[in-house]
Amino acid sequence: MATTSENPKPSKPLPSIIHAYWLPSILFCASMFFQLFAIPRSFPPSHYDVLGIKSLSPIEQVNEAYQKLYLNWKAGKRPSSNLDMIKVQYAFELLSNPTWKRDYDIFGIDEYLHVMERVKEKYSNADFSDISLPLLEPTSFEPDQSYEIISSENFVSKLQNSNTLLVQVFSAGSNQCARFSSSWKRIASLLDGIANTGMIEIGDLKLATYLSEKKYTGNPFFRNGLPSLVAFPPGCKTSDCIVRYTGQLSVDAVTDWFATNVLSLPRISYYSMESLGQTFLGKGSRHKVKVIFVSKTGQRATPFVRHVAKSYWSYASFAFTVWREEESVFWSNTFGVEEAPATVILRDPGLMNNSRLIDIMEQNKHQVLPQLRSITSMELGCDPKGYSRSGNDTTVWYCAVVVGRQSAELHKMRETMRSIQEILSNEGDVDQLDKQTATSAAVALKEKRLTFAWVDGEVQKRFCMFYVNVEDSHDTCGPRRDITDVPRLFLVRYKRNDTEVNRKNEETSMNMFASMASRDVDPTSQLVALYKGSNEIPQIIQWISDTVRDGDSRDLPFHRTSTPELVPEDADPIWSKGREQIISSSRGIKQRIGTVPQRINDLTGDPRLGPMLLLGALMSFGFIYLRRNQSIKPKESDDASDPKPEGAEDAQRSKLRRRRPKSQTNQNVPPSITDMEPPNAFQMPFTDSDSE
Repeated sequence: MATTSENPKPSKPLPSIIHAYWLPSILFCASMFFQLFAIPRSFPPSHYDVLGIKSLSPIEQVNEAYQKLYLNWKAGKRPSSNLDMIKVQYAFELLSNPTWKRDYDIFGIDEYLHVMERVKEKYSNADFSDISLPLLEPTSFEPDQSYEIISSENFVSKLQNSNTLLVQVFSAGSNQCARFSSSWKRIASLLDGIANTGMIEIGDLKLATYLSEKKYTGNPFFRNGLPSLVAFPPGCKTSDCIVRYTGQLSVDAVTDWFATNVLSLPRISYYSMESLGQTFLGKGSRHKVKVIFVSKTGQRATPFVRHVAKSYWSYASFAFTVWREEESVFWSNTFGVEEAPATVILRDPGLMNNSRLIDIMEQNKHQVLPQLRSITSMELGCDPKGYSRSGNDTTVWYCAVVVGRQSAELHKMRETMRSIQEILSNEGDVDQLDKQTATSAAVALKEKRLTFAWVDGEVQKRFCMFYVNVEDSHDTCGPRRDITDVPRLFLVRYKRNDTEVNRKNEETSMNMFASMASRDVDPTSQLVALYKGSNEIPQIIQWISDTVRDGDSRDLPFHRTSTPELVPEDADPIWSKGREQIISSSRGIKQRIGTVPQRINDLTGDPRLGPMLLLGALMSFGFIYLRRNQSIKPKESDDASDPKPEGAEDAQRSKLRRRRPKSQTNQNVPPSITDMEPPNAFQMPFTDSDSE
């Protein structure tokens, strides 16, 4: 009789257990790390704990606790080290000052910790009696009358203004705010004219809490202490869209941050003497006035200059360069600049205020003949939609336009038209002309009913072909085919007739197709006169005056047409779109990415994170344990109750494979009428069947 010995069940290998429980193990270790290291570091003992009293205790209890400890020191019950005595002294001086105590209790501000660290390092081995007291020197900072103080009463009115607002949150007892006072005054002066500035004292608890950041518990705090700079971009009226400054508290750093990140103003590059001629002047836009600032210090462009550069970017290109004594001959001979600082278009050395810079740009933005482009057509009045420089009440106005490809001939023709404009505006030499000849053109120019401009015929091909409708127009419009470049001058008379336009629209309102077609037609009538004379200035002036006089006196037919749109020649720079159009004024992608380290740092100080990780570790451990046991027990019971002969398992698997359908693609296909036979069906015999 054979005996069978019962083999013991082999134990699970250790690697499989580790592979199954790796997630609970990681969560458990993370929870222990947060509970033992991260949380205690985020919640150090407060100054109230050092004195042995409750948090937020009044100043009377602070004095009583310190007197009690001081008497114990006199009685010989001193701490084992000077470090504890320095902590007590520091806590007493901080909490006995009403301003410092208010800032510490409400916002957790403690800006004098560096003093205690310095004292501990200096007197680590000395006796406490050798330490000079007090440790902290009180500071009283009161802003002068030049600063604008914002309170809870006038804060709403500040937000109603559409201008950008930069606010400094300060404390009257802060030494850092006192040192920042002169820098803030300079910042406010540099932002004058492009943004509003103001100061908020942290004692205005309602307003200071509104502008502060919030912890997980809802307690307000200022991450970088005081002073804290907060910016409200244009259109921002709530705390959700504000932008906080976290950099160095210097005039250059703050103004550059505000101009770049809040106002989206462009930076103006510096050029050397060589790159100024090769890059800036040689490769710059030909239709723009060149503005060169000669600086002696090499500092960044002020926010107002950058604001002017953004406002006049379609008319002028801006550059900065550093003044060097060895290059003074170049500046003197080329631009007439004798010293720095200077603006080259002025040729007048010296500083200038903001209003003077605006006047200069208005006077010099059309130093060359202005170019008619998609962004300047409305301002120049050469727009078929009905815009005129002289106002909406003007019925008839004119545009004298020179069109051609970039060439020496076009440049000469533009200079000629520029001279004509100066003569007609009484800025040039009028003795060479008969005043009666130029009267009509001069009066129209003075009334802003006459505009001079030029068009790039190569870029604006469709626009050029529309107005220069002659046989050899390819010499003026479109890409260059040969060496011939013929610039041409034409004069457009625009006439506004609101009554005629409204009447025609009413007549065609019943016809849907006519109404749709009239939408593409320009509301202003245009008549074009093409100049075919010589390039002599007197003849051109006489032709312009005769054409203007004829257009004003004759009641010509009101002819509407559809003018081709001007092709945009300059792509809008990214800073011209404004930050408010990129997701949000303060919640853009860049701002979201920049706050990721702060969010992680705040998360590590949340005491709820440790218990949450521990709970996750326990739940995942229990789930994995139950799942492993449920998968093992049925297999063990089957093996014990129904022993199978050798090879039976392989036969069972092959049987299952044979039963498995080869394809299930037709599983959900409905049956056809030919798939089954009806129960009452029978075979009908044919009459001519051979079976008969």
